[in-house]
Amino acid sequence: MQGKVIAIYITKNDTNKTREMLSTIDVDENGIVGDKFYAKDTQRAILITAIDSYALTKENGIDIAEGSLGENLLIDINPYHLLPGERLNVGDTLLEITQNCTLCRGLSVLNSQLPKLLKNDRGIFAKVVKGTHRIKTGDEVKILSSSTNRKI
Repeated sequence: MQGKVIAIYITKNDTNKTREMLSTIDVDENGIVGDKFYAKDTQRAILITAIDSYALTKENGIDIAEGSLGENLLIDINPYHLLPGERLNVGDTLLEITQNCTLCRGLSVLNSQLPKLLKNDRGIFAKVVKGTHRIKTGDEVKILSSSTNRKI
């Protein structure tokens, strides 16, 4: 299964936790260089969200801007069936799925229905397997392994 990176976001290390859309990011085993959460939890280094999550919110009458779900990578294929330990390539970067994204109260601030609606469809966390790499908008996303009938 293949797709591409639609958008890239980071959270700035300022008092407002500003979200910034970028065309490229540098990543390593500690996460996204320059992101507020860099080197804080390598198991939650990169949050990947599928465009399907935003389609689901729109289908349910909730219109939120891309990037609002806290994702670092917004992609055009759905990887939510991947289990911890399974891998995907984003450009030349090898990522390993670590866990499903837990829901946070920040979603309720956007809309009180979001936590229930996106329970299994908000995103997945991944870690960088090794090395320093650059990820850019338009990079190919290739799922290397898949358990198609299971969710994280």
